[in-house]
Amino acid sequence: MENKQTERCGLVLVAPPDQSGVSFADRLTAALEGGEVASVIFPAYDLDEAAYQAHLEVCIPVAQAHGAAAIVVNDTRAFGRTSADGLHVDTGIRDVAETVERLNGSHIVGSGGAETRHKALEMGEARPDYLFFGRFGQDTHPSPHRKNVDLAEWWASMVEIPCILMGGASLDTLGEAAATGTEFVALSRAVFGEGIDPAAAVAAANDILESHSLGRDA
Repeated sequence: MENKQTERCGLVLVAPPDQSGVSFADRLTAALEGGEVASVIFPAYDLDEAAYQAHLEVCIPVAQAHGAAAIVVNDTRAFGRTSADGLHVDTGIRDVAETVERLNGSHIVGSGGAETRHKALEMGEARPDYLFFGRFGQDTHPSPHRKNVDLAEWWASMVEIPCILMGGASLDTLGEAAATGTEFVALSRAVFGEGIDPAAAVAAANDILESHSLGRDA
């Protein structure tokens, strides 16, 4: 997941809290057929261990078949039992550092939960592959959270480790998120929300990101 401003802002998808298994796999397939997606992050939310692993076993192949990295969240057992491309860790700096050391570059390791600049810098010392600003399932407003926008803009301007900014629930604010300089914007409800065509949403998101890149470079 390297994209240190050599290209346009990339798109990451986050599986929503109210969809899982085969029914979500169908919507994920549609989304990924809509355009370029760098990775898909699969939080467990309130799924138990067995249900989460079943969810991953159905959905990970869909992501990978479309060229997107599949990222498991926190569950090291599910990660080990699936063919996931990476593990997202937001349970503390020590866990991030231990995961980076254990996987030793064999898989993507992402870090989340940094709500201050100080904590972000501490997490950065563990050298994860990316830092995620935002919380899964909390993209309930049209715009991304202002604190996360500020953190992503600050981080992207001074740190080489790529960052992902959790976008808002509306594509209308995607340009605002991309303007921070973040390497990736993550979308969930804006793509998988009720009444939304996932393929059309991903296509539109890519158009917005491409337009933003052209405007920035001009």
